[in-house]
Amino acid sequence: MPRPRKCRRICAMPETTAFAPVGSPCEGEPLALTVDEYEMLRLIDLEGLSQEECGQQMGVARTTVQLSYASARRKVAQALVTGRMLVIGGGEYQLCGSAGCGRRSCAGQTDAPQKEKGDGIMRIAATYENGEIFQHFGHTQAFKVYDVEDGKVVSSEVVSTGGRGHGALAAVLAGLQADVLICGGIGGGAQMALSTIGVELRAGVSGSADEAVAAYLAGTLTWAEGATCDHHHDHGDHDCGSHDCSDHHCGGGCH
Repeated sequence: MPRPRKCRRICAMPETTAFAPVGSPCEGEPLALTVDEYEMLRLIDLEGLSQEECGQQMGVARTTVQLSYASARRKVAQALVTGRMLVIGGGEYQLCGSAGCGRRSCAGQTDAPQKEKGDGIMRIAATYENGEIFQHFGHTQAFKVYDVEDGKVVSSEVVSTGGRGHGALAAVLAGLQADVLICGGIGGGAQMALSTIGVELRAGVSGSADEAVAAYLAGTLTWAEGATCDHHHDHGDHDCGSHDCSDHHCGGGCH
């Protein structure tokens, strides 16, 4: 019987979960870099840890680090040389979940919000600003969280994201024990991260957050599978629908 794989410990989710070449179309299928592979690149190539130190911090053997680190570097090289999109998500890992764990890379990190969920409760989260569905998942400052029992909202609460963005928001939703996310635009990497933690996605939604949740529960919510930010919002200083978004890292899912 094969030995079960051990989850690799990481200190924080990546802030950016997808990379693509600027000024040219993404060629071929995206390359998938797992979150634990990303963490190894960060610890060894950015933080300057040895492979042995990386293994100690992530709770795995040095031989495991050697294999995964080599795989990660090969994927990055493929993306650079062949012009393919690189998406970060998935893998076998666990968040360390402690601001005071003492590990080098946890300095300055804070815990994601936690919210207990009772038995029989479905929890819906919506990107939120001034009563409306916020239109850029990666920049949302808050989620409005709805607890639903027997098809009816029994409580709701606005929860700050603590300034986290993009891929780190998947960890926030995991801490909130969300079952469903309703949002506006969302990048391909973030969609993959949400799929990994089992969150049902309803993207491309605009208007009142409360009305969107009511429509979802009634089965009448209009949404767009795979909606990215170029389809559904104005970034403020530029409208994603009026130019080639490759210059702003938000177009066509390559963000």
